[in-house]
Amino acid sequence: MPVTLVVAALAAGSIVLIALGIALSGSGGVTLERLERYAAGAKPDAASGGQGVSELIAKSAALAQLNKVVEKRDFGANLLRDLGAADLKLKPSEYLGIWAGTTIGLPVVLFLLGFVVKSLQNPLVLLLGLIVGFFVPRLWLGRRKSGRLKAFNKQLPDTVTLIANALRAGSSFLQSIELVVRESRPPISTEFGRVIREVNLGLPFDVALENMVRRVKSEDFELMATAIAIQHQVGGNLAEILDSIAFTIRERIRIKGEIRTLTAQQRLSGYVVGGLPFGLALFIYLAAPTFFDPMFAKPPEFLGIPLGVILLFIAMSAMGAGFYFIRKIVDIEV
Repeated sequence: MPVTLVVAALAAGSIVLIALGIALSGSGGVTLERLERYAAGAKPDAASGGQGVSELIAKSAALAQLNKVVEKRDFGANLLRDLGAADLKLKPSEYLGIWAGTTIGLPVVLFLLGFVVKSLQNPLVLLLGLIVGFFVPRLWLGRRKSGRLKAFNKQLPDTVTLIANALRAGSSFLQSIELVVRESRPPISTEFGRVIREVNLGLPFDVALENMVRRVKSEDFELMATAIAIQHQVGGNLAEILDSIAFTIRERIRIKGEIRTLTAQQRLSGYVVGGLPFGLALFIYLAAPTFFDPMFAKPPEFLGIPLGVILLFIAMSAMGAGFYFIRKIVDIEV
């Protein structure tokens, strides 16, 4: 009975943490939202629901204090940059709350489901749930960042061409960026919109562009930003330079697409090598929970460790090495 109460308390705590992070995600905490608030000017409380926002801030004072502590550390600063790159309207403290909730909540859910499927209450399964719950938020954040980066790189050649054409038409570079913000789709319009807001707040254009380079982490855009910085120092025809950069980026995208097509089978083989043994072991364990018991029995043993555990470790190391080498072979830089 006490164990059931502890499990219920942990489940309730994880649910509260997740709900808190989701409920407060609309308030945001990344640099973009702060810049938007100042660049857009003050808004009347009655028209924009300012009183409700004030009440929300008052209720989350403890969370805001925690967020200040987190942001002062290098880990918090890097996490804040990652959240901005993934375009997630979350404070670092809110993301950490969700992270803690999934880490604790998944083993708790598995334990509760274990009253129906007894094998789910095995300590190894709960440990696996803890590991999965720990890595899921980070993987989700990484997927958001990579997906947004791919969309950004895909739109970048047309954006560079648009800027070059605007410069030929007599617009200044800043006016060309404003045209991109109006005519393009996210994430290009969102990122260049941040640059415009930072410049409007008094930040030098070169610094705002460097902030965008650090935020987006795109090699193609870094090439464009470097060319623009050099042109500002030594002069030259920026429109022609941007045309050359757009051609280079298009060729890189084309070559990367061909390489990805040619290596699709090898990449799938890597996923099979890495995932199939674990999936098969999980299926066997759920179908016959005692099937793996001889692996943990002593004897046989070596240095006090069951021989089955040693063989399992060797097999997992071999599968991990195989997956790593397959990924390195098909990871061709352009």
